[in-house]
Amino acid sequence: SHSKMEATKILPVLKKKLAFLSGGKDRRSGLILTIPLCTEQTSMEELSATLDYLLGIPSEKCKARGFTVIVDGRKSQWNIVKTVVLMLQNVIPAEVSLVCVVKPDEFWDKKVTHFCFWKEKDRLGFEVILVSANKLTRYIEPCQLTDEFGGSLVYDHLDWLNKRLVFEKFTKESTSLLDELTGINENEKGSQAEKDRSSESNILPSFDPETVLQTGHELLSELQQRRFNGSEGGGGGTAWSPMDDELLAQPQVMKLLDSLREQYTKYQEVCRQRSKRSQLEEIQTKVMQVVNWLEGPGTEQLRTQWGIGDSIRASQALQQKHEEIESQHSVISLKSCEPLLKLLSDATVMCLSQMSQQLDGLLGMLCADVAPADGAAIQQTLKHLEEKLKSVEGALQSLREKGQVLLDQMSTQTSFSYGKDVSIENKENIDHIHSVMEDMQLRKQRCEDMVDVRRLKMLQMVQLFKCEEDASQAVEWLGELLDALLKTHIRLGDDSQETKVLLEKHKKFVDVAQSTYDYGRQLLQATVVLCQSLRCTTRSSGDTLPRLNRVWKQFTVTSDERQHRLEMASAFHTAAEKILRESPELAELMVDVEAYEEVETVGKGLLDRLTVPEDPIGGPQDVLQTLLSSMEKTTLLQQ
Repeated sequence: SHSKMEATKILPVLKKKLAFLSGGKDRRSGLILTIPLCTEQTSMEELSATLDYLLGIPSEKCKARGFTVIVDGRKSQWNIVKTVVLMLQNVIPAEVSLVCVVKPDEFWDKKVTHFCFWKEKDRLGFEVILVSANKLTRYIEPCQLTDEFGGSLVYDHLDWLNKRLVFEKFTKESTSLLDELTGINENEKGSQAEKDRSSESNILPSFDPETVLQTGHELLSELQQRRFNGSEGGGGGTAWSPMDDELLAQPQVMKLLDSLREQYTKYQEVCRQRSKRSQLEEIQTKVMQVVNWLEGPGTEQLRTQWGIGDSIRASQALQQKHEEIESQHSVISLKSCEPLLKLLSDATVMCLSQMSQQLDGLLGMLCADVAPADGAAIQQTLKHLEEKLKSVEGALQSLREKGQVLLDQMSTQTSFSYGKDVSIENKENIDHIHSVMEDMQLRKQRCEDMVDVRRLKMLQMVQLFKCEEDASQAVEWLGELLDALLKTHIRLGDDSQETKVLLEKHKKFVDVAQSTYDYGRQLLQATVVLCQSLRCTTRSSGDTLPRLNRVWKQFTVTSDERQHRLEMASAFHTAAEKILRESPELAELMVDVEAYEEVETVGKGLLDRLTVPEDPIGGPQDVLQTLLSSMEKTTLLQQ
């Protein structure tokens, strides 16, 4: 098996491209290895090193399918070709299944080529054939051959080499980094003694994890891109043909990246824990210094000073006084120890002012009047309110915690007092802290109630906008129905049956319009109610109501007219059809004159109605024609 050697070690040799894996495959899916011999003398040692390197790339499974080796001898002498073929036997005998020697067109001297490879098959362990470049496609598909053999496979040697270098650098660095991080992380789980030992040792890894991860990601996206460009192995050589699982570059990079991310996250946690530990140790040391001072020279002074101030200003004055005490003591630097009163005053003063600011901000927002332009603006305002409320919550929580610490400290203070009764002063301080916290709680509660009211108002506004929008929509729909009635509902039917059907359709059509109108009215009523509830006198339904009523009035007039016409047409057709049905048999008898007159009257009435100039629908010509011809028939019969 071929040892994994690094490209950097033999870079000058690899650059010479003495052999390469283009990513192409023979018909048995074996990889194609090309050895392009050139006019100058090829160093067998360098060629051997190149082959060793290339054979370290594919997986065992892939090598088991065997290689096809193309030895391009067109620019070389026969004896070199022979040497190379014999050399293959030593370098990769088990893995070569076929060697194609590409011969020059003028062919080598006959005397020289009497050395017959086929006789040597058993000795060599593989088959060797001499072939002209244009005959190579008998053995290998053109899409798997590079252009020097007339194929269409793209291969860029330099690009391939650069990718190999990046890949190997990443693999090397990430593997080494993984070992280091895993070591550090495992160590952290060990016993306290081990931890103490390791905290002395340096825990900085030798490579920057962020940089290595970045390199890995860039490399991975390069590899994956080849898949999308559809160029299997194109420009990337075998190791960069991501479609082949056996060429392990891509899965390997992914696996390394995953492990690296996992260990790096653990490592960051370890660092956090260590930094916490060292901070605690530092604090412990300082606290011990304070205790020593308190038991010694500080006792007297601290005995006389218990107040913590009942306002920000008072606390700050006490703080200043306290700092003066600190500076008098050259024995121990109290500055770094942060004794009790200073620490507590600071924290509470900070928290109080933060909480006040947060509440003022929220209150300001609630007092400002709102007139948002649309639903989106309302959503934005609501979101803003919720955020403000959240930050007030946070500030109050923080104040509670700080206050509690202050109270706890006060109750344990007696242990420092060495017999002096400090409960009276303490009681005042404790009561004051309680009253401040209650006051803040009440202020927050009031703000929350106001937020609830504002939220309700906003949601009603959203409803109002929606109702107004829908009401306008209803007016538009009604307008479209009116339009349809005027322009397309014109036919009166050619016989009584058809007229009946048209009457039915007309009724349904009117029902639809009626419900649209009612819907519009309900929406407008809802907007009035919402406006009253919101007390927004500035808004009104605008021109929507008059528009709705105007369109509805036009619709009613037009539809009534249509109804009348259809009813008259129906009466006319029924009467006319009756006469036409009975007349053939009764031609010789006297027909009922009244029946004729009725038909004529109805017909004339309908004609007059259709020719009225100010008629809202207008008289369609074809209807007139039908009526006239029906009336002519009846008149003829009469005569």
